[in-house]
Amino acid sequence: MLPFEEQVATDLVEDPNGGLVVLSSGLPLASLVATLLLHLHHQSSSSPSPSSSSGGGGGGCFLILSAPDTLKDQIRRRLLESQLLQVHDVGPDVPAAQRRALYNSSADGVALFLTPRVLAADLLTSHLHPSRVGALLLLAAHRASDTSSDAFIARLLRQRHLLPVYAFSDRPHAMVAGFAKAERAMKSLYIRRLHLWPRFHVLVAADLERSPPEVVDVRVPMTGPMAGIQAAILDAMDACLKELRRTNKVDVEDLTVDKGLFKSFDEIVRRQLDPIWHTLGKKTKQLVTDLRTLRKLLDYLLRYDAVTYLKYLDTLRVSEGVRSVWILADSSHKIFELAKRRVYQVIRPDGTKVSTINKGTPTKKRKVAHGSSKKGKETENEDSTPSKDDTQKVNALEEVLEEAPKWKVLRELLQEIAEEQRKGDGVVHEDESSESGIVLVACKDERSCLQLQECISKSPQQVMREEWEKYLLGKAELHGLHKKKKKRQSQQPKGFGVLDGEFPAGPSENAGPVSIRNLETDALLAAASGISNLTKEADAIDDSVASCRSGSVKGKGKGVSRKVPKRKASNRKTNNATENENCQGTDVEASGKIDEQSEIDVSKESAKDASGPSSTAHNAEDLIDAKMLPPVQFYALDSDQHILDTWKPSVIIVYNPDITFVREIEVYKAENPSKKLRVYFLFYEESSEAQKFESSIRRENEAFESLIRQKSLMMIPVDQSGRCIGPTLANEPEPILSQNSLTRNAGGRKPTEKEMQVIVDMREFMSSLPNVLHQKGIRIIPVTLEVGDYVLSPLICVERKSISDLFQSFASGRLYNQVETMIRYYKIPVLLIEFSQDKSFSFQSASEVGDDVSPTNIISKLSLLVLHFPRLRIVWSRSLHATASIFMSLKTNQDEPDETKAMRVGVPSEDGVVEDDVRAENYNTSAIEFLRRLPGVTDSNYRAIMDGCDSLADLALLPVERLAEVMGSQRGARTLKEFLDAKCPSMIS
Repeated sequence: MLPFEEQVATDLVEDPNGGLVVLSSGLPLASLVATLLLHLHHQSSSSPSPSSSSGGGGGGCFLILSAPDTLKDQIRRRLLESQLLQVHDVGPDVPAAQRRALYNSSADGVALFLTPRVLAADLLTSHLHPSRVGALLLLAAHRASDTSSDAFIARLLRQRHLLPVYAFSDRPHAMVAGFAKAERAMKSLYIRRLHLWPRFHVLVAADLERSPPEVVDVRVPMTGPMAGIQAAILDAMDACLKELRRTNKVDVEDLTVDKGLFKSFDEIVRRQLDPIWHTLGKKTKQLVTDLRTLRKLLDYLLRYDAVTYLKYLDTLRVSEGVRSVWILADSSHKIFELAKRRVYQVIRPDGTKVSTINKGTPTKKRKVAHGSSKKGKETENEDSTPSKDDTQKVNALEEVLEEAPKWKVLRELLQEIAEEQRKGDGVVHEDESSESGIVLVACKDERSCLQLQECISKSPQQVMREEWEKYLLGKAELHGLHKKKKKRQSQQPKGFGVLDGEFPAGPSENAGPVSIRNLETDALLAAASGISNLTKEADAIDDSVASCRSGSVKGKGKGVSRKVPKRKASNRKTNNATENENCQGTDVEASGKIDEQSEIDVSKESAKDASGPSSTAHNAEDLIDAKMLPPVQFYALDSDQHILDTWKPSVIIVYNPDITFVREIEVYKAENPSKKLRVYFLFYEESSEAQKFESSIRRENEAFESLIRQKSLMMIPVDQSGRCIGPTLANEPEPILSQNSLTRNAGGRKPTEKEMQVIVDMREFMSSLPNVLHQKGIRIIPVTLEVGDYVLSPLICVERKSISDLFQSFASGRLYNQVETMIRYYKIPVLLIEFSQDKSFSFQSASEVGDDVSPTNIISKLSLLVLHFPRLRIVWSRSLHATASIFMSLKTNQDEPDETKAMRVGVPSEDGVVEDDVRAENYNTSAIEFLRRLPGVTDSNYRAIMDGCDSLADLALLPVERLAEVMGSQRGARTLKEFLDAKCPSMIS
């Protein structure tokens, strides 16, 4: 534990109201929470009486909310090491009796991880009394608001008991999103003090810089095509931002390319556009989507290999098409062409290299010798269209297969580290005896880890070759599907044009970009057919050599210090003997299966490979080179697992720099000052990667500066005893006297009102409406309801639907059944359609509303629902607070609902009788339920069967022809008749 963590815990314990702590991203949040829990436990055990009277963590269980799984594991591990606190994870599947026992076991000191839904229900049902709680810890304070579940639980606990609430957040940029976000969060959580601990804090900087690791900054230059693609993407982003500025709908200060590199940029734009989203045109909506796509393109350019990047671009071309704005921009053409140049080039038989990057004009090139790896010299442009003789010849496909520049640098770094470790093996110091010698490589995601693992165990050339073969085989398979589709549609009349996939035959057929695309397609298909044939031959040879299939993967050679000539199909045919001896390499199909394990010990792999056969000096050199590499572990940053304390690496290579992981490295080194640690940072020079890393540091510093200014100006209301008041009804103005009140009766004094109560389904605690209802002074009774979501009175039942849930319910048919059951048991069924407060109060714009009924239109579906159920009432709500006001209006002059009766509605008793079934007055519900379970009877035809026959006995006597007429289906009638006429099996043999 670092000294500044002790200081943070001490500052928090001093205030009986608790506090809000905002940390820099990557600082030890789990260690800080564990330290605070130990302080609270020590304080409650040493002086229980004073602490209980003052409220500062008086003896009781400690509740921890909003903790992700990785954070739970770290906190649990640190608390178990102290052996002072018991830790339990109370999930929603834990029975209520077991939860109540855990709440009452606070004498021994218990820390409980809970979900907000379970805790809110237990507090409302008195399974947990607030006096049994020692403190409440919230680990996602940036999500707190007036309507959040965390604020609901804080209000339930602070109503009758002065309870400390400790909130934490390691996302400072999220705490400044919106107007006075930190102050509003503190008011909703009943917190008075704000504690800011940025990286540049004096105590934090002193602890982390006391024994810093050795840092090596490696700048890797990008290739020419990569730099060109990056510039084109940035130009496209700038063009989209300029178009978005012209709409005058968004704050201009937020529309910068620097901010567009982060995912939070989408939230900034949508937060401003959501209230007017229905009034925006299609182009403006598409611009928001295009900015997200361009950011992914910029990220994937530096993360993935050239073939995978080209495959992703091909997918975008098909999925987005003419709808996207950025695809129609001038720079998008450059993105696609340069991505192809990184992988392949199409050469005509006369030596002309096909390219459309310079206004669609291909360049004339000299023919290159077969064994030469050089591309020849460019000459002047001679012809922009191929001749008829050239089109009859086969076009050549020159494989470029550009490797990522970081691959070579990573290989060189591993060799350098291995050389240093061999030199230091002779002299072992006392402080180095515990070092593991593991090299940790940190990548962005698991896919990057797996690909780097293959680059080390094999060679970069082989990895690119496998990706290239999979790309070609995918092209061939897609072309085969298109040919089958054309055969099926051959008898239908075809049109001409881009949408129909046909072009008019004529003298201009092979001119322009269309001819170039055809040339590329033909060349790719020819290469794919060659590779598929070779794959079949290789599979046949592998089947004949069974011993080779049990070999391990052999590490290919250096691959970074020499240029490998392109591999032709003829070379593969002549080298079958070598491939048979070295069959440890993976084939195309096997390389498609991704192993879930994201780590590799290269030294063990090379030791296994040493026993395999080696026929050439080249393979022997590769084996020696693979044995020279140190043990390597790969770590995916997206997994959010803290592994530094587990693996204890001596060298860390940050392949994809991330500010959170950098802080974790600093904390790890500060906690282990005697351990030697070297860190390599791999940056692409003059790239968006370095710009994004620098912008993340600058953005975090600006967020803390803004929080410091807010802290000096914020005002938190408190009562006379110093307790934070929070956003309760006491802050709201007194309502104006009703017009019906008589001033001659006690001077117009408002009579005391009885407490309103609403029965709420347990599943509704995932939403924020119960929180708002409780904030309005309504008593919430959580139960499990079979019919409806809210019961306002014995007559009124409400089914609440958000906009997304409404669309899904219509699509699945669930809403029809829900409304049908409400009508059966309640006289006033209500469908509540609730909109979001920060979004438009409309399904669609006025221009999108049609005159005709459409089965896909949401308004048409609602109209049909109302026509089918005339008693159904639809309530439209603009926000959560509007819904609470509507509920209070609906409950006027209504009796309060009965909890016991509401739970029994729709639930059959032991005799199979359902109480309060309105439909049972006119129909035999038991017979109807039996009818609906018969084979061939569906929800769409059981009413017609009821109209066609009087009873089940009459149904059994109807012939098949009459059943088919009634049911509307010959097949269903035959199925039902066979079931009714089937003989019962006899037990007598």
